[in-house]
Amino acid sequence: MEQTSTSATEAAPGGMSAKTRRGALIAAIFLMATSAIGPGFITQTATFTAKLGSAFAFAILASILIDFVVQLNIWRIVTLTKMRASDIANAAIPGTGYVLAILVIVGGLFFNIGNIGGSGLGLNALLGLDPKLGGSISALIAIGIFLSHRAGVAIDRVIVVAGLFMIVLTVYVAFVSQPPVGDAFFQTFLPSTIDFATITTIVGGTVGGYITYSGAHRLLDKGTVGIENLGAVNRAALTGIAVTGVMRYVLFLAILGVVAGGAIIDVTGKGANPAAQAFQVAAGDVGMRIFGAIFWAAAITSVIGAAYTSVSFVTVFNKDMTERARNIATVIFIAVSLFFYIIITTPPAQMLVFVGGLNGLILPIGLSIFIYAAWARSDLMGGYRYPRWLLILGALTCALTWYMGYKSIGPIFALLTAA
Repeated sequence: MEQTSTSATEAAPGGMSAKTRRGALIAAIFLMATSAIGPGFITQTATFTAKLGSAFAFAILASILIDFVVQLNIWRIVTLTKMRASDIANAAIPGTGYVLAILVIVGGLFFNIGNIGGSGLGLNALLGLDPKLGGSISALIAIGIFLSHRAGVAIDRVIVVAGLFMIVLTVYVAFVSQPPVGDAFFQTFLPSTIDFATITTIVGGTVGGYITYSGAHRLLDKGTVGIENLGAVNRAALTGIAVTGVMRYVLFLAILGVVAGGAIIDVTGKGANPAAQAFQVAAGDVGMRIFGAIFWAAAITSVIGAAYTSVSFVTVFNKDMTERARNIATVIFIAVSLFFYIIITTPPAQMLVFVGGLNGLILPIGLSIFIYAAWARSDLMGGYRYPRWLLILGALTCALTWYMGYKSIGPIFALLTAA
C-alpha cells in the first residue's frame, strides 16, 4: 500500500529520506549564501557605497539578477549530469575542464587570502587583536574543522549558525543607521551613475569564481542529484538567491545610512576598513563590536567555502581522491592561503576588493562552457529537455559578463597598485 506519511524519515526521490535531503539543501543554500556574503562583499559594499552613494543600489540589483541566472543554470546542470563542474566542462568541450579548474583554484586562492585577511579585520574590530594574528587564529580554526572526523557535519553546522547570526546583526545595524530608503529604491532602477568596474567587482564578489559552484558541489557531495531531485534543487537555488539578495540590500542600506548622514569613510588608506568605520558611526563602539562579529562570521565561513569548493576542482586531476584526501588537500590549501596572507603587503581591505574583480573576470568563462553544454549536450543530462527561456537568459548573461569584463579589466587590476 502506498505510504502517505510526511514524517521526517519519509523516503524522498532518489532513495534518501526527506530529512536527509532537506539537510543537504539547507547546507547548499547556506554555503552559497555565506560564500556570496563574505568579507569581500562587505568591504566592496562599503567601498562602493562611499563612492557612489544610492547609485550603488543598481549594482546590487544587477548582481542579484546575474546571480539568479547563473545559479539556476549551474545547480540544474550539475544536478542533472551528476558531475562536478570541471568534469562537465571536459565532457562538453575536451580540455576546458582543466582550464576551468586552474582558474577557479587560482581565483579561490586569491579569494581565500582576502578571506583570511577579513577574518583578521573582524577579530581586530571585535577583540582588538592584530589582524595578522587574528587571521592566523581563524585559519587554524578552519583547518581544525577539516581535520575533524566529522568534517562534513561540522562544516554544515558552522555555516548555518554563522549565516543566521550575520543576518540578525546586519538587520539591526540597518535599522539604526536610518538610510534614505526612498532614494535607494529609486536609484535601484534609475541610477545617477553606472560603473561597469563596480558591477563586475560586486558580481565577482558574490557569484564569481568558486562561489558559482559552491552550492552545486555541496549538493553533489550530499547525493542530491538526478531529475527526481530537480524540483527541490530549483526551490533551494531560488531560496538561496533570495536570502543573499535580501542580505546584500540590507547591508547596503546599513552603510548608505552612514554615508548619507555625511560621514567620511576612508577607503584607500593602508589601515582602511571601510565597513568597520560605517558600523562604528551607525552604532558607536557597540557597532564596531557588531561589525567585528559579522565580519568574522562572514570571513570564517568564506574561508571554509572557498577552500572546500576550490579543492573540489582538484578531483579533475585525480579521479580517485577519497573524502579524507580532499580534506587534507583543503587543509593544505588554507595553510598556503595563510602563508601568502602573512607575506603579502597589500592592505586586506584593498585585496578583498581586487579578488572580487578577479573572480568577476573568471565568471564568464565557466558560464559560457555551461551554457554550451546545456544547449548542445543534452546527452550529458540523460536527454533532458532544457528550458529554452533559461538558456536564452544564460546566453544573454554570458554576453553581459564578457562585456563587463572587457570594460573593467584595467580598473580592476589597478586596485592592486592604488594608493
